[in-house]
Amino acid sequence: MALTIPEGMPQYEDAPRFDVAKVRADFPILDRVVNGNPLVYLDSANTSQKPQQVIDAIAVHYAFHNANVSRSVHTLGTEATDAYEGARARIADFIGAPSSDELIFTKNSSEAINLVAHAFRERSEDDRFRIGPGDEILISEMEHHSNIVPWQMLAERTGATLRWFGITDHGRLDMSNLDDLLTERTKIVSIVHMSNILGTVNPTAALTKRAREVGALVMLDASQSVPHLPMNVVDYDVDFIAFTGHKMLGPTGIGCLWGRAELLDAMPPFLGGGSMIETVTMEKTTYAAAPAKFEAGTPPIAEAIGLGAAVDYLTALGMPAVQWHEKEITAYALDALATVPGLRIIGPEVPVGRGGTISFALDKIHPHDVGQVLDAEGVQVRVGHHCAKPTCVRFGVPAMTRASFYVYTTTDEVDALVRGLEQVRKVFG
Repeated sequence: MALTIPEGMPQYEDAPRFDVAKVRADFPILDRVVNGNPLVYLDSANTSQKPQQVIDAIAVHYAFHNANVSRSVHTLGTEATDAYEGARARIADFIGAPSSDELIFTKNSSEAINLVAHAFRERSEDDRFRIGPGDEILISEMEHHSNIVPWQMLAERTGATLRWFGITDHGRLDMSNLDDLLTERTKIVSIVHMSNILGTVNPTAALTKRAREVGALVMLDASQSVPHLPMNVVDYDVDFIAFTGHKMLGPTGIGCLWGRAELLDAMPPFLGGGSMIETVTMEKTTYAAAPAKFEAGTPPIAEAIGLGAAVDYLTALGMPAVQWHEKEITAYALDALATVPGLRIIGPEVPVGRGGTISFALDKIHPHDVGQVLDAEGVQVRVGHHCAKPTCVRFGVPAMTRASFYVYTTTDEVDALVRGLEQVRKVFG
């Protein structure tokens, strides 16, 4: 099957590239056999697999450098602290942050978004975070639940109003009523950068321009974009970005919030406890500066070191090459899936303005049944509402089947998916 070169992308021979076979050799799990078939892992939007380099970084830390950070003067404590803060610096550089002090370690994107939502309150001393009746919060209909529920909770807590952008029939963000939704009443806009269910990459320039005009803050849920696209937070001109480690070759239990330094300074702590204080008396506590202010207690040390190793791995591959590889695989997969009778792609049907996540419905076969048959063939996909129930409702389906790709995905695996779907049709007739 011929590859379709996405409009605006470099020609095939000029594109940045890496050797996918060499990449796959770094991932031990890809040698597994599942239900008698070679493993075909097409669920990277859910969680990515881990290269041996990341596994080794965590193992070496525990084997030779294990200690708590920022509270010991002994050798192991110093080594652990240097490794932890070194990871922070490399991750901050990976996203183009002006300072590593602007990068907060959390346990995932959900906690990062909740941290920002927690900063808004009716009696905030900073007008940018003061919110109450008459004020508005703006999200979209294609959000992951992690970028819906915290804002619903904030609205319930303060009396503010939650509003949202819709989705077009082609799976794009409907910004036709931008000026009506994003007004002087808007305190914050929190939008997914790349949809975890539709694959849509949302444009942000018009949104941020309008937000600056009305004085609203802007947050991007970049859980699906930071692992797959070159990212520079300065270029995007937003105030906060959330992303998570386990979707970008790193371990679970580690995520990040990037925020502008002046905003982090103005925000209250999210959790109280050890290591986030400046001084404590029985009457009063004063707080450390960011990032420590937001990292109460013993942090995810080994996880941060593992994420630092993941960033090193992606940096060595080159994020433009990562982006191109996924454009190539996605173009191939869109063409291949179009040959499956009764299959309806839900989301953009062209490899432009979208990432390597494709959701679909197959005739009237329930996605759980699709997933079970595919698993019997060794093909791992995700089925369900993908923590994005409003999007499913928008497209009139109870659930979807989703295939998602990453640096180790091959066209042979896409072909295995298509053969598996043919088997689904045979089983369910």
